[in-house]
Amino acid sequence: MIIWTSFIILVSIFLCLDLFVFNRNAHIIQTKEASKFTALWVGIALLFTGAVYFIYDGGYLANPDQLSGSGAAIKYLTGYLIELSLSIDNIFVIAVIFKSFSIDQKYQHRVLFWGIVGALVFRALMIFFGIALISEISWMTYIFGAFLLYTAFKMLKSNEEEFDPKTSKIYKFSRKLFPVTDRIEGQQFFIKKMGKRIATPLFLALVVIELTDILFALDSIPAILAITSDPFLVFSSNILAIMGLRSMYFFLANLLDKFQYIHYSLVAILAFVGVKMILVHHLHFPEWLSLAVIFVSLAVGALLSLRARKTDDVKKDQKDSSNTKKTLD
Repeated sequence: MIIWTSFIILVSIFLCLDLFVFNRNAHIIQTKEASKFTALWVGIALLFTGAVYFIYDGGYLANPDQLSGSGAAIKYLTGYLIELSLSIDNIFVIAVIFKSFSIDQKYQHRVLFWGIVGALVFRALMIFFGIALISEISWMTYIFGAFLLYTAFKMLKSNEEEFDPKTSKIYKFSRKLFPVTDRIEGQQFFIKKMGKRIATPLFLALVVIELTDILFALDSIPAILAITSDPFLVFSSNILAIMGLRSMYFFLANLLDKFQYIHYSLVAILAFVGVKMILVHHLHFPEWLSLAVIFVSLAVGALLSLRARKTDDVKKDQKDSSNTKKTLD
């Protein structure tokens, strides 16, 4: 338990530093600041690959799958990259939620922080039960694999659908539980008015983000279980990916519209992992293949997005030039 306890303490220290030191005062997180913290979190996660190698190579942790140090490091890295990739879709939804509830940028970090804390707890529970199911019922891998394929198909078909948090069942149910004010009251989640405890839009946004993350976890947890069922590797890769989600949100939020085909990259990744999970008892997929699929899918999506945007800019310039010429004539 020393390794587990040390990891949880380390994550707790990072969270305390984030909220009470680096972001003690509410402020708008600019792209430059977000990029630094994104690089920091990704760097920490990548450096942890070395720690994973050391832990498993030295036999300092229970190793049910008898993984070597290098094997465990590769599985951790693959799982982390999958979780990080799937988080991109989560960022799209978070941006829509903040916009829908008119949450000012300087208060968004506080909402995301507590959303991440809740996500850590819920995902830990889901990982525990997911691993238990796979360990006790071998055919659950087929169920998880089929679910991922269904999710990929649903994601492919729903790309053009607009998500409106205020029409969601989550939002409507929350308003029935407690009175709500439409005014933003600084960083407060609740205020007292006429002796009553009233929720602010920040709290409603937090609830929607929290429950939405649980829905995303239904995809991401089975995805990483297709890579490994080792509890520590699944937990650590998932948690470190989620820890960096806040800074990545502020870094990518204003850039997401430039990468319109990344959505299809995530569909490809989910579909591959689903197939891998269904065939896990019949066909061995080398770890390098999983890494290759992740990198190639994201690279192709990014390149196609940039190419499409460049084409749109050229057409816009041509149209503006044509309109200018007509005006002069």
